[in-house]
Amino acid sequence: MDATRTNDPADIKDGTTTERTSDRELVVTRTFNGPVHLVFRAWTTPELLMRWWVPESLGIKLVGCEVDARTGGGYRFIFDVPGQPEPMAFFGKYLEVTPPTRLVWTNEESDDGSVTTLTFEEKDGETRLVLHDLYPSKDALDAALASGSTGAWPEQFEQLDAVLASGQ
Repeated sequence: MDATRTNDPADIKDGTTTERTSDRELVVTRTFNGPVHLVFRAWTTPELLMRWWVPESLGIKLVGCEVDARTGGGYRFIFDVPGQPEPMAFFGKYLEVTPPTRLVWTNEESDDGSVTTLTFEEKDGETRLVLHDLYPSKDALDAALASGSTGAWPEQFEQLDAVLASGQ
Protein backbone atom coordinates (compact mmCIF):
# COMPACT_ATOMS: atom_id res chain seq x y z
CA MET A 1 0.00 0.00 0.00
CA ASP A 2 1.30 3.46 -0.80
CA ALA A 3 1.60 5.87 2.09
CA THR A 4 -1.49 8.05 2.29
CA ARG A 5 -2.23 11.15 4.26
CA THR A 6 -5.12 10.87 6.65
CA ASN A 7 -6.17 14.39 7.58
CA ASP A 8 -8.60 16.39 5.50
CA PRO A 9 -8.02 18.99 4.19
CA ALA A 10 -4.42 19.22 5.43
CA ASP A 11 -2.10 16.50 6.65
CA ILE A 12 0.14 18.86 8.57
CA LYS A 13 -1.36 20.86 11.41
CA ASP A 14 0.73 23.01 13.72
CA GLY A 15 3.81 20.94 12.92
CA THR A 16 2.12 17.57 13.42
CA THR A 17 2.17 15.19 10.46
CA THR A 18 -0.16 12.20 10.30
CA GLU A 19 0.31 9.49 7.69
CA ARG A 20 -1.20 6.09 7.10
CA THR A 21 1.82 4.05 6.02
CA SER A 22 0.11 0.66 5.54
CA ASP A 23 -3.23 -1.07 5.96
CA ARG A 24 -2.56 -1.37 9.69
CA GLU A 25 -0.19 1.48 10.64
CA LEU A 26 -0.60 5.16 11.38
CA VAL A 27 2.50 7.34 11.92
CA VAL A 28 2.41 10.74 13.63
CA THR A 29 5.47 13.02 13.83
CA ARG A 30 6.14 16.27 15.65
CA THR A 31 9.18 18.23 16.77
CA PHE A 32 9.03 19.81 20.22
CA ASN A 33 11.04 22.75 21.51
CA GLY A 34 12.65 21.01 24.43
CA PRO A 35 15.29 18.47 25.36
CA VAL A 36 14.51 14.79 25.03
CA HIS A 37 14.59 14.08 28.77
CA LEU A 38 11.80 16.62 29.39
CA VAL A 39 9.65 15.38 26.51
CA PHE A 40 10.08 11.77 27.65
CA ARG A 41 9.22 12.78 31.22
CA ALA A 42 6.00 14.41 29.99
CA TRP A 43 4.95 11.02 28.54
CA THR A 44 5.76 9.04 31.70
CA THR A 45 4.80 11.27 34.66
CA PRO A 46 1.13 11.23 35.70
CA GLU A 47 1.07 14.85 36.90
CA LEU A 48 2.38 16.05 33.54
CA LEU A 49 0.22 13.70 31.43
CA MET A 50 -2.88 15.04 33.16
CA ARG A 51 -1.99 18.54 31.94
CA TRP A 52 -1.85 17.71 28.23
CA TRP A 53 -3.26 14.27 27.34
CA VAL A 54 -6.91 15.21 26.72
CA PRO A 55 -7.67 17.84 24.07
CA GLU A 56 -9.49 20.69 25.81
CA SER A 57 -11.91 21.03 22.90
CA LEU A 58 -13.44 17.60 23.63
CA GLY A 59 -14.87 18.58 27.02
CA ILE A 60 -13.59 15.32 28.51
CA LYS A 61 -11.74 15.33 31.84
CA LEU A 62 -8.82 13.07 32.73
CA VAL A 63 -9.64 12.34 36.38
CA GLY A 64 -7.24 9.50 37.06
CA CYS A 65 -3.81 8.65 35.73
CA GLU A 66 -1.66 5.74 36.86
CA VAL A 67 1.68 5.11 35.14
CA ASP A 68 4.27 2.46 35.94
CA ALA A 69 6.66 3.37 33.11
CA ARG A 70 8.95 0.36 33.08
CA THR A 71 9.08 -2.69 30.85
CA GLY A 72 6.30 -4.93 32.15
CA GLY A 73 4.59 -2.04 33.95
CA GLY A 74 1.22 -0.65 33.03
CA TYR A 75 -0.91 2.45 32.71
CA ARG A 76 -4.54 3.33 33.34
CA PHE A 77 -6.27 6.59 32.39
CA ILE A 78 -9.76 7.33 33.74
CA PHE A 79 -11.93 9.87 31.91
CA ASP A 80 -15.18 11.63 32.79
CA VAL A 81 -17.12 11.95 29.55
CA PRO A 82 -20.11 14.32 29.37
CA GLY A 83 -23.36 12.39 28.94
CA GLN A 84 -21.82 9.08 30.06
CA PRO A 85 -23.06 7.66 33.37
CA GLU A 86 -19.78 5.91 34.14
CA PRO A 87 -16.15 6.94 33.72
CA MET A 88 -14.26 5.48 30.75
CA ALA A 89 -10.89 3.75 31.17
CA PHE A 90 -7.96 3.32 28.78
CA PHE A 91 -5.28 0.89 29.92
CA GLY A 92 -2.45 -1.31 28.79
CA LYS A 93 1.06 -2.57 29.42
CA TYR A 94 4.49 -1.20 28.65
CA LEU A 95 6.30 -3.68 26.42
CA GLU A 96 9.48 -1.60 26.25
CA VAL A 97 10.71 1.44 28.15
CA THR A 98 14.14 2.80 27.19
CA PRO A 99 14.57 6.25 28.77
CA PRO A 100 14.67 8.72 27.15
CA THR A 101 14.50 7.34 23.61
CA ARG A 102 11.70 4.77 23.30
CA LEU A 103 8.32 3.71 24.70
CA VAL A 104 6.18 0.81 23.48
CA TRP A 105 2.77 0.04 24.98
CA THR A 106 -0.42 -1.87 24.33
CA ASN A 107 -3.89 -0.35 24.19
CA GLU A 108 -6.08 -3.03 25.78
CA GLU A 109 -9.45 -1.33 26.19
CA SER A 110 -10.76 -3.31 23.19
CA ASP A 111 -9.74 -6.15 20.89
CA ASP A 112 -9.05 -3.54 18.20
CA GLY A 113 -6.46 -1.67 20.28
CA SER A 114 -3.15 -0.77 18.72
CA VAL A 115 0.40 -1.27 19.89
CA THR A 116 1.97 2.19 20.15
CA THR A 117 5.68 2.81 19.67
CA LEU A 118 7.18 6.22 20.41
CA THR A 119 10.72 7.21 19.54
CA PHE A 120 12.37 10.40 20.78
CA GLU A 121 15.41 11.94 19.12
CA GLU A 122 17.09 15.15 20.30
CA LYS A 123 18.93 17.56 18.03
CA ASP A 124 19.98 21.10 18.93
CA GLY A 125 17.70 21.25 21.98
CA GLU A 126 14.63 20.06 20.11
CA THR A 127 13.05 16.62 20.26
CA ARG A 128 11.59 14.84 17.26
CA LEU A 129 8.87 12.43 18.29
CA VAL A 130 7.65 9.68 15.98
CA LEU A 131 4.55 7.77 17.07
CA HIS A 132 3.63 4.49 15.33
CA ASP A 133 0.22 2.95 16.00
CA LEU A 134 0.06 -0.62 14.69
CA TYR A 135 -3.50 -1.98 14.64
CA PRO A 136 -4.43 -5.68 14.64
CA SER A 137 -6.24 -5.33 11.30
CA LYS A 138 -7.08 -2.95 8.47
CA ASP A 139 -10.66 -2.80 9.75
CA ALA A 140 -9.46 -1.73 13.21
CA LEU A 141 -7.43 1.16 11.79
CA ASP A 142 -10.27 2.12 9.43
CA ALA A 143 -12.65 2.23 12.41
CA ALA A 144 -10.23 4.33 14.47
CA LEU A 145 -9.86 6.82 11.63
CA ALA A 146 -13.62 6.96 11.04
CA SER A 147 -14.29 7.59 14.75
CA GLY A 148 -11.97 10.59 14.81
CA SER A 149 -10.04 9.13 17.74
CA THR A 150 -6.75 9.42 15.85
CA GLY A 151 -7.19 13.08 14.94
CA ALA A 152 -6.59 14.66 18.34
CA TRP A 153 -2.78 14.60 18.26
CA PRO A 154 -2.27 18.17 16.94
CA GLU A 155 -4.27 19.68 19.81
CA GLN A 156 -2.72 17.36 22.37
CA PHE A 157 0.74 18.27 21.14
CA GLU A 158 -0.05 22.00 21.38
CA GLN A 159 -0.96 21.37 25.01
CA LEU A 160 2.27 19.41 25.48
CA ASP A 161 4.15 22.38 24.02
CA ALA A 162 2.63 24.55 26.76
CA VAL A 163 3.71 22.10 29.46
CA LEU A 164 7.25 22.05 28.07
CA ALA A 165 7.33 25.85 27.84
CA SER A 166 6.41 26.06 31.52
CA GLY A 167 9.69 24.31 32.33
CA GLN A 168 8.13 21.26 33.93
